[in-house]
Amino acid sequence: MPIRPRPLQHAEPPARHRGRRALGGAGVLLAVSTALLAGGTAQAAPAPAAVDRPSARTGADAGSPAAAEPRAATRVTAAVLDLDGTGREPTVYGDDVTYDTASIIKVDILATLLLQAQDAGRGLTAQERARAEPMIRHSDNAAANALWREIGRAPGLEAANKRLGLTGTKGGTGTRWGLTRTTASDQIRLLRAVFSTAGKPAAAAGGLNQESRNYVRTLMAGVANEQAWGVSAAGGGGSGWALKNGWLQRSTSGLWDVNSVGRIMVDGHRYLVAVLSDGSTSMEDGVALVERAARAAVTSADGH
Repeated sequence: MPIRPRPLQHAEPPARHRGRRALGGAGVLLAVSTALLAGGTAQAAPAPAAVDRPSARTGADAGSPAAAEPRAATRVTAAVLDLDGTGREPTVYGDDVTYDTASIIKVDILATLLLQAQDAGRGLTAQERARAEPMIRHSDNAAANALWREIGRAPGLEAANKRLGLTGTKGGTGTRWGLTRTTASDQIRLLRAVFSTAGKPAAAAGGLNQESRNYVRTLMAGVANEQAWGVSAAGGGGSGWALKNGWLQRSTSGLWDVNSVGRIMVDGHRYLVAVLSDGSTSMEDGVALVERAARAAVTSADGH
């Protein structure tokens, strides 16, 4: 599984802590949490700084070195929602605290852009599509820089998120979109805005219309092969997934944030899955942790 990103390094805002939801009793939560973290701090050499499409660090919008205290331990939180089940709220494993989004924010940037276009009574322009598609499929940072400016940066993002039902996501300061802070449960809310088909039409409630939702789904189902890791592992590696991953290495600690969000298919059920992590010693460790977390969380949710 080739992984060739170049990390973004940004300043780190403080975390906002929330409660943890234990499903099936403390024993189940402990077992799942152990499975999520097992091996997550293996002492592997940090991954080399490779390429996450060009100009990840060379553009004016790439941000500046972080000025945060390094964390002492690896953290991971997973959230799962069975779209074909009866539940309306996700199952959350671990503490539903905030993490850096890294490049998973690109789905939110695109959703915001589409909402703004809907409000203006138009579709995306050719230039907007030429940026949106590589932003999602190849995690192109230059495209994200341009669209982040176009949507109005953090204020534009947060206005759209209020309409989409997100409650715990705060946009990154200035040009630092990768340092937006979010929770696993908020990422499920964003995924529901894209993938859910239940209830009244989303556009009538101020959300994405069907054309916009189909556009996001199509791009997330067509990410580049080298980025087809993460929550897709919980679907057994088969087809039927749509995802976006994010990764960055913190400059103060050398540790990695690795995240994955998306929709997978398991036994005919559509699951929305969000796994957020930080503190891994290498990107490879972070990817392995995220994939273990996704498998463990979906298996536990499927069994209840």
